[in-house]
Amino acid sequence: MQDHFTKRAKAQGYRARSVFKLKDIVKKYQFVKPTDSVLDLGASPGSWMQYLSRFCRYVLGVDISDVEDVKGAYFLKKNVMDEDIVKEIQKYKSKFDVIISDMAPKTTGQTFVDQESSLVLCERAWFIATHVLRGNGNFLCKIFQSKEGDDFLRELRKEFKLVKTSKPEGSKKKSKEVFYVCIGYKVIRV
Repeated sequence: MQDHFTKRAKAQGYRARSVFKLKDIVKKYQFVKPTDSVLDLGASPGSWMQYLSRFCRYVLGVDISDVEDVKGAYFLKKNVMDEDIVKEIQKYKSKFDVIISDMAPKTTGQTFVDQESSLVLCERAWFIATHVLRGNGNFLCKIFQSKEGDDFLRELRKEFKLVKTSKPEGSKKKSKEVFYVCIGYKVIRV
């Protein structure tokens, strides 16, 4: 049975309801600007790429699954856990203004296992960001709430000027997912 957001997504030509999560965050935090280059990790099925390619200067999606072509965006089929992921991304663009991750593990129904797997994906997204995110750039990742996730959040707070936890309107009420919205990367390049 389709919910309100799924019907809206279809009506507006988007591939998935998750687009409304990103739209909500972008609107609330002015997270992405038209001049930005954006790296979308966990891009399948491509609704975030669709939305961003309509107003951003450059969009690259990365996913282990295929993503049907999105006009105005590039796609790299690659596992983010691969050792050469940073080099492969840099073949497209060396630095990005914004890095977003909607990656989620295949859930097992075991809360602790799912939370741990989600944290691993967020940490991997952050690892990639430390190599390709511009100074003063923005970072967004979806995570299943946990104590370990709170520890990761504290680490992100050291790296950004502003860090917020957000549960956008497109998230299902019963879902344990939240997004860490990180603005103004305080990187110091040597």
